[in-house]
Amino acid sequence: MMKYELIPEQLIYEGLVSRDSFFEPELVDKEIIYLAHDKQYTDDLLNLRLDPKMIRRIGFPMTQSLVDRERYLIDGSIKASLEAIKTGVSFNTAGGTHHAGRDFGEGFCLLNDQAVAAAYLYHSGLAKKILIIDLDVHQGNGTAHIFEGHPDIITFSIHGEKNFPFKKEKSHIDIPLADGVKDEEYLSLLNETLPRLFQENEPDFVYFQSGVDVLATDKLGKFKLTMAGCQKRDELVFQNCKNFNVPVEVSMGGGYSYHIKDIVNAHVNTYRTAIDIYDL
Repeated sequence: MMKYELIPEQLIYEGLVSRDSFFEPELVDKEIIYLAHDKQYTDDLLNLRLDPKMIRRIGFPMTQSLVDRERYLIDGSIKASLEAIKTGVSFNTAGGTHHAGRDFGEGFCLLNDQAVAAAYLYHSGLAKKILIIDLDVHQGNGTAHIFEGHPDIITFSIHGEKNFPFKKEKSHIDIPLADGVKDEEYLSLLNETLPRLFQENEPDFVYFQSGVDVLATDKLGKFKLTMAGCQKRDELVFQNCKNFNVPVEVSMGGGYSYHIKDIVNAHVNTYRTAIDIYDL
């Protein structure tokens, strides 16, 4: 999508970051992918031998460049996680491929960058309790599928009850909302829920899927959040992470507004909010 090229350039244009603020990912090793994804599914994907039914479920024709892109996304989220441990917060300028489950791809997601990164931190002993906060308008069904019942990697999703995916998986905490929800109701609910999540689960690392398809301008979202409401959502997440002294990695997730400037500006606001809160 065009937004993944425009977000870094807009960040630099606005003076929020400099070019040396960025790092480049590498192709993640398949042994790391196995930490979150089924070995057979992973090998079939990497060798371009998925069956036609799975390819239709994903929605993309399989190409080597597309598969490589997913491997870069995962390494980007792992590197961002390691940076966040040092600085408090770090971003993947893409990612958020939360519809990919343990043994399936779906909804244009082949592999799940934050799930693999979370599994990597956990298996490496770099985090003992992880909270994944998914605020994309669509449920993070793949992430929920991968970590269902996991005692130490907790999945939390606020999403549209009647939106894609139509078959939901079971997150540790799901809050489905009706179409048309506006700023006040959404933000009140989030403000009530986040502190309790931190207090009850005591995470030592957080992943934030920061999709901006919650905007009223979004073609697919069905929520009615304003640009200011979306930015306040981000503020609540970052402020809770900082208050509880928990590092956070952020992946972009969805955004499908009619005008590309609305998508890019909303994503840039997520960075701007983090920079303000963390005094970066």
